[in-house]
Amino acid sequence: MRSLLPLAVVATAAGTALAAIAIRQNNGTETMGGSPTEPAPSGNPGTPGPSAPPASGTGTETVSSGVIPPTTTPYMPYIPPGGIGVNNTPPQYVALSDFDWQSINLALNQEWIELDLFNYGLAKFSVQDFQDAGLYAEDRFLIQFMAQQEIGHAMLLSNILGPYAAKPCTYRYPFNTVREYIDFCQKLTRFGESGVYGFIEHLDSRPAAQLLLQSITTEARQQMIFRQFLGLFPMPVWFETGITQSMAWTLLAPYLVSCPAENPRIAWQNFPALNVTNNPDATPFVNASGIGNNTNPAITNNRSEPLSFGGRQVDFSWELPGRPIGYNDSYRTNTTAGPAKFVAWVSQLNTTYTPLENINGQSGTTTQPDPRVFGDDTAPVINGTMFVAIVDQDIAITPANISELNSHIVAGPALYQAG
Repeated sequence: MRSLLPLAVVATAAGTALAAIAIRQNNGTETMGGSPTEPAPSGNPGTPGPSAPPASGTGTETVSSGVIPPTTTPYMPYIPPGGIGVNNTPPQYVALSDFDWQSINLALNQEWIELDLFNYGLAKFSVQDFQDAGLYAEDRFLIQFMAQQEIGHAMLLSNILGPYAAKPCTYRYPFNTVREYIDFCQKLTRFGESGVYGFIEHLDSRPAAQLLLQSITTEARQQMIFRQFLGLFPMPVWFETGITQSMAWTLLAPYLVSCPAENPRIAWQNFPALNVTNNPDATPFVNASGIGNNTNPAITNNRSEPLSFGGRQVDFSWELPGRPIGYNDSYRTNTTAGPAKFVAWVSQLNTTYTPLENINGQSGTTTQPDPRVFGDDTAPVINGTMFVAIVDQDIAITPANISELNSHIVAGPALYQAG
């Protein structure tokens, strides 16, 4: 084990009519995307308009390198030198690059499926079905409200992207019971949330990143609630995980069946699918009287019998590249990696590697590691709903450069239900 520590066709989405809105404050100096004069994203129909507004300047402040001692003199007017976008330049809530546009476009597609998914489960299952899973009227209303949150998130991102923003698609879902529905919700929101964490700090448009941050933190609360509905410990990690756009798109694409013809093409890579054939299962319903094994919906359950543990054998199978995927089968899986040699465990601040063993064609095994976030006597890295991938090299990765892992992914990521 090598642990690298960086610091030591079933449903159609609701076709909600989205009225274009503009954020205007401070006498109309703040603007949001939505103007038909904005440039079309690369590869989309339409005649490109003028270039997007330039990013707001950062002023002329300079900071010397090294350790800066605290000052004993108050800053006037109480703003220390430095920072980005703090020089009173009016913010532009638009995509400033293809990277921005395609990142937010992926996030919008994620919001649309979440809106559809939350409503679909409420319609598919009866009141009695929910009650049999320990969920009652107040719980169903909370899911309904989370669907309403997704309307707001989709409106926000659609207005940043303007007239070429993606519309809702049709989707397929892999569940037949309420517990499986809740489990899929907590997994879908997991990779949706992590997918934004992975790119938000790299956006050229800092104002757009600010709005996206204020929506994705809501999704983080949704993911925790679905864990509580499933009887899992709500937040078993010290830090949440970021993944790349291509990793998130790989996880999302299998559930998109068809999309409107005018929807912009999603630019990111689809890696070959990875399957954890003995993935821990959080869906069994255990209504036990004793503490430790109960999986009733609750604010928290501290399970004495964990879903996974260090030393556990984990079994994998994966696909070869070239398979049709995504809506209308209009994408193909692809990899640029060499032969499969390692399993990458992507969780919290860490990417930990273990050897891939017993390789037989497109299958193999590994042993679940037990690294700690900051070394001995700190939190376990492998916990919660996390990510695993088959890779060709065990390269050093930190949260800010996880995109370097893309070129080494043989298959995956897959979600691993560690806890």
